[in-house]
Amino acid sequence: MKELLFKFDGRINRKKIWFAFLIHLIAAAAVGVIFSILWTIFPGTVTEDGNFHVEGAASAPYFVVGIAYLVFAVWSGLAVAIKRVHDRDRSGWFILIQLIPLIGPIWFLIEAYFLKGTTGPNRFGEDPLQA
Repeated sequence: MKELLFKFDGRINRKKIWFAFLIHLIAAAAVGVIFSILWTIFPGTVTEDGNFHVEGAASAPYFVVGIAYLVFAVWSGLAVAIKRVHDRDRSGWFILIQLIPLIGPIWFLIEAYFLKGTTGPNRFGEDPLQA
C-alpha cells in the first residue's frame, strides 16, 4: 500500500489505479465524517448562503485535518498518476496534459484508466502484470 500511494518510481496497472481511486474516495468520505464529528465538538455558524463558519481556536482542528488530507491527496495522487503513465511508457511529465482545457483531462482519463500498459519491461520497470 505504501509503495502504491507514496513512491513515484515503477509502474502500476489499471487495476491498481482504480484501487487508488477507491482509496481516495474513502479518504474524502472519512474527512467528511471527521468534519461532522468536529462540528458537534466545535460548532460554528452557517451563513445565509449555506457556508459553514468557525472562528478562533475552534478552527484549528478543521485546519489540521484539512491540511493533512490535502497533503495526502496531492502526494498520493501524483505518485499513482505518474506510475500509471510510466506503465504506458510515457514520462511522468505527461500528467500535465490535464492542464489543456477539456481535451487534456479526457485524454488523461482514457490513457490512465482505460488503456492497457506496454507489454513486457519498458524504461520504467518490469511489466506489473508479469511481476
